[in-house]
Amino acid sequence: MDLPAPNSLSQIGLRVLPGTASPSDPSAAPPKAHLLGLSPDELKAWVASDLQQPAWRAGQILEWIYRKDARDFAAMSNLSAALREQLRERAMIYAGNVARESVSEAGDGTTKLLVQWPDAATVECVWIPTDERDTACISSQVGCPVGCRFCASGLDGVVRNLTAGEIVEQALLIRSRIRAAANDPAARLDNIVFMGMGEPLANYDNVVRAIRILNHPDAFGLGARKITLSTVGLPVQIRRLAEEGVQLNLALSLHAPNETLRRELIPWGKVPLPDLLDACRYYFEKTGREITLEYILLRDVNMSPQHARELAEVARSLRCNINLLRYNPVPGLPFVRPSAEEAVRFQAALRQRGVNAHTRRSRGRRIDAACGQLRRSTIAAGVDSNSAGSSSSSELPTP
Repeated sequence: MDLPAPNSLSQIGLRVLPGTASPSDPSAAPPKAHLLGLSPDELKAWVASDLQQPAWRAGQILEWIYRKDARDFAAMSNLSAALREQLRERAMIYAGNVARESVSEAGDGTTKLLVQWPDAATVECVWIPTDERDTACISSQVGCPVGCRFCASGLDGVVRNLTAGEIVEQALLIRSRIRAAANDPAARLDNIVFMGMGEPLANYDNVVRAIRILNHPDAFGLGARKITLSTVGLPVQIRRLAEEGVQLNLALSLHAPNETLRRELIPWGKVPLPDLLDACRYYFEKTGREITLEYILLRDVNMSPQHARELAEVARSLRCNINLLRYNPVPGLPFVRPSAEEAVRFQAALRQRGVNAHTRRSRGRRIDAACGQLRRSTIAAGVDSNSAGSSSSSELPTP
């Protein structure tokens, strides 16, 4: 579970807060450590070197953060007042704050949070509850570099990567709401999906670091098989991910069954489809984890009988299942959401060809729950000072 030695402050979740000096300034105080971006071993080393405290103190801090949901150091009653003051001066637990929170009017409990960081950048994360489990959909970047034609998330590009600490923070924010709703301080978050804003594999180091922290039994403690990473498909990074030794689920945002259409819909989809599928096969061979193909249904674009035949051929070429998601219209974009009947017909055409295809029930349309929509509406209302707009391609699937 050990993380590789970091080679920069950002890799271990350290960042300069507004109003503090840059770490490049030798006369400046060191930046505050974002503790959610440190692995347990790194926290032990930091406590020993920076605070001159016994390494076992890190275990107490971890217990307060990850088991007791402490939001500030004042709550850590088994630490001395002097140590708590040291921590307050040199570290932070939460870097962001929830600028907006929206709960679905449909009564399904879907809740979206708009999180604002000290640099005024904002991202979204969503709590998706069902009778069986609670899922967090989290973001990996501010904005998105992919620029899918049917999605407004990348219309203004990507602003910056999230740090590992900012990624882990989203999961803790969701879990705190799960515990409050259940009135149970031990209630668990069952699943995490990297299906929010951004391309996770374009922020590879921070995302993998965050996954290891989320998976670590002394930190967040979520099994790797309960974590799904969704990517538009970067073969080099997929192969690298296969070597990480983490049994997480990989979902490929395919959205088109042939190269010509995929390049039209996804500007980053210029990788030859055979190369991308080879990388996915390699991932399965190394991890034993079946790939999920995500396919957003766009009326009159990618839903013809020929598309079904081509998609079935792709699916039969590797160990996978297909998740079909009906498009969620974005104002100003020309794509149309298919009816439920059209989606079922497309699914049936795939199943007739022996493909394991599911039409996912969507959640959260009434709270702008698709990735970026709450943020976009907030920007339009003049509340958000960050101009990088976003909205999404599909509704949130029920996991």
